[in-house]
Amino acid sequence: MNEFVYRDYTQAALDAQYNARSAVPAFDAFVKRWQSASEQTVQDLPCTLDVPYGDDPVEVLDIFHPLGGGPAPILMFFHGGYWRAGDKSWFRFLAKPFVERGAAVVVPKYGLCPAFTMDALVDQCRRAVTWTFRNADAHGGDSARLFVSGHSAGGHIAGMMLATDWATAYGLPANAIKGATGISGLYDLEPIRLSQVNGPLQLSAEDALRNSPAQQPLPTVPPPAILAFGSLESDEYGRQTAAYADVLRHAGRAPVSLDIAGHHHFSILEAFGNPQHRFGEAVLAQLGLA
Repeated sequence: MNEFVYRDYTQAALDAQYNARSAVPAFDAFVKRWQSASEQTVQDLPCTLDVPYGDDPVEVLDIFHPLGGGPAPILMFFHGGYWRAGDKSWFRFLAKPFVERGAAVVVPKYGLCPAFTMDALVDQCRRAVTWTFRNADAHGGDSARLFVSGHSAGGHIAGMMLATDWATAYGLPANAIKGATGISGLYDLEPIRLSQVNGPLQLSAEDALRNSPAQQPLPTVPPPAILAFGSLESDEYGRQTAAYADVLRHAGRAPVSLDIAGHHHFSILEAFGNPQHRFGEAVLAQLGLA
């Protein structure tokens, strides 16, 4: 009953490490606040919503156009929700601080598990990046300045974008992505596979390996990256972030690693979207907008 299933974690302990919602009883209040702020953001900013990047109805993205008309650096944001929940519409509010300072922001939707496999949703996100690179110039963006970011499961997706051979598989420049930001990201899916999170994901050991940014070879020297996690998060989020930082460092470029004091798994988005916070300031600097 007290057998270790991963590192020095029993099953119950591992499940607790990856149960971010149970650690934050106010999660529902955060979602309501995000949704309300997102509705207001749509009213305040020039945007085009639900633009198709593929044939499936879920393959759509939101574009928040730069206020100056562009060409502007493009920040893509992939939402979290353990690959099984959440929606891009909850996170439109994050566009505001970046658009107001000269960026274009793109927020893709992707299919959720179990209706979609991990392979399928990662492929969707790669095609969203490809569409954005090829079409963003028409919407005020500068495809030569394309940056990816993501929170939690979205941090995993951002990592998988760095593991993509854009030149061979998608006909884009090998260095199509100029920078990345991982926010409380999940870069090694093996502990996810062994935890209760895997129920709807249905990951096999091979699936987890193939879809783990920390286990995949990088086709090029990685671009500048920011990897952040909250000091109030469970130990595994910090370990995952540190492990992926080592991967990027060994591949030729050390990331900026940020331990965000006083923030948990959900409040960390407030620091990301705050230009006065060192985290938000670092992202703006990466975009060339500091």
